[in-house]
Amino acid sequence: MKPEHLPLLKSVSAPAVHPDGSRAVVSVIRPDFDADTYVGQLWTVPLDPEKLPRRLTRGFRDTAPAFSPDGLVLAFLRATADGKPQLHVVEAAGGEPQVLTNAKLGVSSFAWSPDSHSIVFGARTPDDGRYGTLDGVSAGAEDARLITDYKYRMNGVGYTADKALQLYIVDVPELDDEPRVAPAGRALNALKLSALKADARSAAAEDDADALVADALLPSARQLTFAATDHSGESFSTDGEFVYFVASLHEGSDLDLASGVYRVAVSGGEPEPVKAANAGRQTVAAARQSRNGKWLFFTAQELGESGQDFVARNTALYVMPADGGDATVLSDVETMDVSGTAAGLELRGPDSVLLLNNAQGTVELLEFGATGNHSLLVHGDRVVTGAASAGGSMFVSFADAATAGDLAALEDGQLRLLTDFSAELRLQAEIIEPQELTFDSADGYPVHGWLVLPPGKGPHPVLLNIHGGPFSQYTAALFDEAQVYADAGYAVLMCNPRGSSGYGQAHGRSIKEKMGTVDMQDVLSFLDGALAKFQELDGGALGIMGGSYGGYLTAWTISQDHRFKAAIVERGFLDPVSFIGSSDIGWFFGGEYTGSSAEQMAAQSPMATVRNVRTPSLVIHSEEDLRCPVEQGQRYFTALKQQGVDAAFLVFPGENHELSRSGTPHHRKQRFEEILRWWARYLPTKANPGDPGGAPIN
Repeated sequence: MKPEHLPLLKSVSAPAVHPDGSRAVVSVIRPDFDADTYVGQLWTVPLDPEKLPRRLTRGFRDTAPAFSPDGLVLAFLRATADGKPQLHVVEAAGGEPQVLTNAKLGVSSFAWSPDSHSIVFGARTPDDGRYGTLDGVSAGAEDARLITDYKYRMNGVGYTADKALQLYIVDVPELDDEPRVAPAGRALNALKLSALKADARSAAAEDDADALVADALLPSARQLTFAATDHSGESFSTDGEFVYFVASLHEGSDLDLASGVYRVAVSGGEPEPVKAANAGRQTVAAARQSRNGKWLFFTAQELGESGQDFVARNTALYVMPADGGDATVLSDVETMDVSGTAAGLELRGPDSVLLLNNAQGTVELLEFGATGNHSLLVHGDRVVTGAASAGGSMFVSFADAATAGDLAALEDGQLRLLTDFSAELRLQAEIIEPQELTFDSADGYPVHGWLVLPPGKGPHPVLLNIHGGPFSQYTAALFDEAQVYADAGYAVLMCNPRGSSGYGQAHGRSIKEKMGTVDMQDVLSFLDGALAKFQELDGGALGIMGGSYGGYLTAWTISQDHRFKAAIVERGFLDPVSFIGSSDIGWFFGGEYTGSSAEQMAAQSPMATVRNVRTPSLVIHSEEDLRCPVEQGQRYFTALKQQGVDAAFLVFPGENHELSRSGTPHHRKQRFEEILRWWARYLPTKANPGDPGGAPIN
């Protein structure tokens, strides 16, 4: 795979299954160089093998499909090239979609009511005068912000307190009704006058006829929540009288990471907490009432007595009686991590849910019943990304070594492939299947990972890749980074050292207040094991690279191990001290991972040992990164230059911490090109000879 093949990477959403089980609808999204963004539509996928999948919509970017419970309507989010996602509905049998919302900052998510007549949705709601709500007031001309809380920014979102995620309910119109027509002339003037009388502050927008007309054509949405914090994970109660959601509405919420389940009456009123009598301090990811109405399922992480001890906490599934009582943990919190279901719980049957479990470089599909019975539905060398069932059919979206995303039917315990969205990718790009490996660390601890070996007998230069997190995992699924580097002639090694997810809570928590110890030992032992096992690997031509926590461990390693010809330190956590005040999570993250004393932070800080680095290093960062702010990379690069290390700093404007995964297609391609140029300089290959005298762009 080459950088120019990025548009062939098609991601597939979780399926929406029609109530009769005959078909599913998925969103298929890909990068597009011409639009320099992500485009895609909805596809309908029949269960019948005699029928082919087909494109259902033709919007610019259509996502998040969901059938109404009665199966008559399909709802989804549609974004235009220059706009935010808005809620749309279309007849399930086909037709012209109708827009239901005109949210200033777009709709984030939604859920159907049980009677199929209304939808609850989440939308970031800007304070008056912010984010374009006043004509002629640009972002730079807005009023100053007075910050008094720890929690005021989020990577990819920016400021949060002045645009909290609120919940709204909108009635779904009869789709065969005559469409509304835009008011003009006298009717438009009357509409303007009515708006002015309703709210004197509308005077500034009195001449904005387009906005008034747009609102007049839409059904009225009613706001349900109002607190200055995010309300997410919305779903209706089984009887349709309440909306459940997740929020941090407790006293002292700015001092901990806790969140809980709440519900608010559809008719309005104050939200009420839905808390188990025996619950400790938790951060709740998702909640859903069972179909029979007897149970409330929720997923959560324990936070310890401080309410901040999040390090390598597995997400577990809990259940409690819907009318209140004690909660029972259903999944094994030590060995299972069901955090893949954070986007929402999918119900199956009267009293069970489907869950995604991170498991040793894979993601499994499981089903749990309210009484504790559970079964493993899908496992093996793949990553399940979503699943849903209805009408006796089960549809599963997944990725594996050969596909970036596809849909299958689960029948008699086996997956029957229904789509082949990566066919063009395999046709145009050579996809190399990773080899699964396990090597012992220096203390005998097993380290699991993969080798992606380029074609040819070698010896090949080796790139040791380190993932972010650290509580994350490399998986068996197709990974664009490894494929691009292998295509350029590099053997790519990637493993899940201690600190990673998917191997149990003890594995993940082993680096708490000990970063850069057994985790560095594990990645280097994995490298040494591979070099000893494979003659095709060139032990004298080594590179090391990683992003976020991977950037941390790369920078830490090259301060102590000087065997690498070059390094790439990307969006790294590089100085625990300055991270505290500059990162969106800095007020708690570093203290929990490195400890909070000056001595502890210095003992685990790449900036504290940067004077020992001799390895040529490319530092990559994004200007709008709030997770690992750009100052981390700036200071690290400057320190390298001051001591004479060959270093370069590649900075991407307009991008945040997610550049490599969801940045603009142009920047993602450019990032690959500059990374390959850096490796060509120090580790040239036949496929990537580069220009030995070249340097990254200015």
